[in-house]
Amino acid sequence: MKTIYIVEDETGIRDALQLLLSFENYDVRSFATVEAFNKRDKSVTPDIFILDVMLPDGLGTDLCNQLKEEPETSQIPVMIISAHAKAENVTEACEADEFIAKPFDIDDVLLKIEKLTN
Repeated sequence: MKTIYIVEDETGIRDALQLLLSFENYDVRSFATVEAFNKRDKSVTPDIFILDVMLPDGLGTDLCNQLKEEPETSQIPVMIISAHAKAENVTEACEADEFIAKPFDIDDVLLKIEKLTN
């Protein structure tokens, strides 16, 4: 079973992603803030990170850069989701492997997750 870490502050989106991805047989762990994410159990290595750009205590793009700089997580794909940022701004701000605009089509998200984790 593949593991997905989601950092998303909007409860509805976080819960919906967690539920839908769980139905697709993913082990999903979610965090509402950068602080909560940084306190995660680092003995578990996910197959992909899904990060919102605008978080209450930081930016998903900064978190993406942090993950890409750490040897333990540098090779793990990062998907950025955002309602406000544009794809070109995100790709300039960090080395995300994929960008999804909100509102998103869950089938599109699933296809991109499968592509990045195979």
